[in-house]
Amino acid sequence: MKQDKKSPIMTGSPTASPQAAVKGEAALAAFARLVGIMAHLRGPDGCAWDRAQDFASVAPYTIEEAYEVADAIAAGDMAALVEELGDLLLQVVFHARIAEEAGVFTLADVANAICEKMERRHPHIFSVADENKTGASRHGRHDWEAIKAAEKPRLSALDGVASALPALLRAEKLAARAARSGFDWPDAAGPLAKIHEELAETAAATSDGERSEEIGDLLFAVANYARKLGINPETALRQANRKFEHRFRRIEQHPGFSLLPLEEQEILWQRVKMEGGS
Repeated sequence: MKQDKKSPIMTGSPTASPQAAVKGEAALAAFARLVGIMAHLRGPDGCAWDRAQDFASVAPYTIEEAYEVADAIAAGDMAALVEELGDLLLQVVFHARIAEEAGVFTLADVANAICEKMERRHPHIFSVADENKTGASRHGRHDWEAIKAAEKPRLSALDGVASALPALLRAEKLAARAARSGFDWPDAAGPLAKIHEELAETAAATSDGERSEEIGDLLFAVANYARKLGINPETALRQANRKFEHRFRRIEQHPGFSLLPLEEQEILWQRVKMEGGS
């Protein structure tokens, strides 16, 4: 295991206000309480379910909690955001506790690793050598990607795009990485034409296997088109999902909705749209 270092939160900033120091101490106390709770849950007299977990079994919950944080932000629900950020923080503490019990790394290692990374990638802020540099450099105009590349040399431009990402988001990131090597259309007209091409190929497919492949190509083209427009396709689809869910929940409240002919259901749908049911 790495040697624990003194937390930068504990040392504090020499310019920190008394109010900030008090808030920092309160945060540390709450965090220590959470760490203690997790240690108790994993202990001999703790919770059988918590003791039985490992990295792999906890990972799906970690992903789920991250999405619930995103949902709370999208809804503008600050009370829910407090709760969901707490759930996500618990996931970090949970993984770190499992690792500490296995003698692999500690929670301090996790915190120090991200502190060191942030300082390393912001030399214009934290590096003493940067004190005499130009104002432009001191205000953050450094090459973040170049620093990342120096830290983790890659065999391919596509290295580092996590395979566990949602497929639509990963498609956008893969295309963006390829674009850095010049493999890209000059403008959005290219991927738009590709969408029409993939639509035609999907319609012409004659087997389930061919249709599945062509639908995949179509979705990839849509993700690429969104990238060229500066739109995050995952965020756009999440918004569309919320809009569909909201509208459908409204129309299904109509008496006997499921027994109505499709034409009448469509009339209800259009009415909700006209009323601004987004």
